[in-house]
Amino acid sequence: METVLIVDDDIDIVNALKIYLRPEGYNLLEAHNGAEALDLIQNEQVDLILMDIMMPKMDGVTAVSRLRESSNVPVILLTAKSEDSDKILGLNIGADDYITKPFNPTEVIARVRSQLRRYTQLGGQIKTAEHLVIGGITLDKSGKEVSVDGREISLTPMEFNILQLLMEHPGKVYSSREIYELVWKDEPIGAEGVVAVHIRHLREKIEINPSEPRYIKVVWGQGYKMENIHGKHI
Repeated sequence: METVLIVDDDIDIVNALKIYLRPEGYNLLEAHNGAEALDLIQNEQVDLILMDIMMPKMDGVTAVSRLRESSNVPVILLTAKSEDSDKILGLNIGADDYITKPFNPTEVIARVRSQLRRYTQLGGQIKTAEHLVIGGITLDKSGKEVSVDGREISLTPMEFNILQLLMEHPGKVYSSREIYELVWKDEPIGAEGVVAVHIRHLREKIEINPSEPRYIKVVWGQGYKMENIHGKHI
């Protein structure tokens, strides 16, 4: 049974999300601020977090930043339309997706299922012996590890999947909508902004100079591609 942690200081929202998710068979936990969530995660196995942004004691953005120091568990931000800048910041520091209030129950269930499915697969359900090598980047599909110039780097599940997609098809241009559909496996609502944030964060980890990327290039008006720098499969 997969465990979902709901983090929100509004009890009514917590209860509503429980009503949506309980029929799916998840084990549901709750916390009411970021600090409480981080303490709970130390003692409980959590497979996905629904994290509100605006909370007392510790907000959601700070909590995600602290969480990413030690965990890649998927995080879906719970945001209001007025919190766009905080939403982008949250994605930039490692959140995987967001849902805007007021919630559509069907959307909540679909996004939770999608994130849990990818996290389970990344955790070892899909195994191959194949390595991808482009320039100084090596991606181990079976071990789910990435190194750049011999230095291992830590990627979130979404960053890993985007990098794998681009490295498997070097030179091919993918639009933001295509990347979202292939990686998130969901309708590309708000795809451009979400993908752009993840690409930027990925560049910060794999590029020497993210403002002048060597690997992940923008094809203006079309999308993104991985430069084929002596690419190979091992």
